[in-house]
Amino acid sequence: MTLSLRIIFPGLVFAGLWLGAESLRSTSGGATLSFSLLIGAVFGIVLQRARFCFFCNLRDFLESGDPRGALSILMALGVGAVGYTVIFGAWLPVPVEGRLPPTAHIGPVSPALALAAFVFGVGMTISGSCLSAHLYRLGEGSPTAPFALLGAVLGFAIGFMTWNPIYLALVSEGSAVWLPHSLGYAGTLAITLSGLVVLALLALWRSMPLPISAPYSFAPRDALRAVFVDRWPTLIGGAAVGVISAVAYFRVAPLGVTAELGSIARTGAAAAGIAPETLFGLDGFRGCATAIKQTLLSKNGAFIVGLIGGSFASAILAGQFTPQLPTLAQIRNGLTGGVLMGWSAMTALGCTVGVLLSGIHAGALAGWVFFAFCAAGVALSLWMKRRD
Repeated sequence: MTLSLRIIFPGLVFAGLWLGAESLRSTSGGATLSFSLLIGAVFGIVLQRARFCFFCNLRDFLESGDPRGALSILMALGVGAVGYTVIFGAWLPVPVEGRLPPTAHIGPVSPALALAAFVFGVGMTISGSCLSAHLYRLGEGSPTAPFALLGAVLGFAIGFMTWNPIYLALVSEGSAVWLPHSLGYAGTLAITLSGLVVLALLALWRSMPLPISAPYSFAPRDALRAVFVDRWPTLIGGAAVGVISAVAYFRVAPLGVTAELGSIARTGAAAAGIAPETLFGLDGFRGCATAIKQTLLSKNGAFIVGLIGGSFASAILAGQFTPQLPTLAQIRNGLTGGVLMGWSAMTALGCTVGVLLSGIHAGALAGWVFFAFCAAGVALSLWMKRRD
């Protein structure tokens, strides 16, 4: 693709997203949908430019000792935690027992959460990405992403079918633990940032020597290439993800990428008669909520459309839109990993974005539980792949 087309096509995509946001603004509740579409586009650009993927970042650290991606995740968690704390202080100045900040992803801690997080880590390893990365790679023409997302919808449907017995056996006695209830805002933020610093030091201690990067050039051509073509520095990408998370929560809702997938699956499963009429306790929990679809476009749906559109435009501009026909292995891995991630995201009430990222930002113990068991799932499945 010529340079002129690489500039024109993204311009048309961005113009379409902007016009879509403006048209949504004039509808009932359209201001929220409009903002969701636009911040989704920004999120998609950041994910694509920074190559921000929970699985890939963990894999690079575990397999090659490259700490940069892991540090990017920790940076995103720290920046978002600071932003959320500022917002909580304005909305709920005193974190008294019995009250939770509005809409924050503070889910129940239970054995089901640990199991689902572990399985999610395995699913990421099989498919090659987390769900948010599959969404942005869909905008790059990934041959695996469509099948992983299809598998995730199927996995959600299976999750609805298994929810009631899992709820009765593993979830019903769990409780939503919000750390500020016992530690206060200052204590929670101090513990969170201290824990992230410790993890960062451990990552650096275990890291392998990295090649020395070329010095930055401030020549106009090199600066443009650094912004629009080259991968962004990982710490900048992580910080941007943290800022977007806090802004999204302040304006619309906590970040999450599975609510729309789950709603599509729930609507289809209900229409097919394969989902239980009553899902015990599900709609009372916080997280990436799923519901039978009543409208064509939800807040999360608009966010996902923007994410894919932003990634698509960014990939074209960078010359990284490379669609390919899938191989049988890519189809198999995408579907298998997607089913595991979909089931896990339904059971855990979210994924690496909705539970891990937004949960830790909110001071939810569930976010840390998901982080630990998801990382364990990735580590074990990578070890098993190496043995094969």
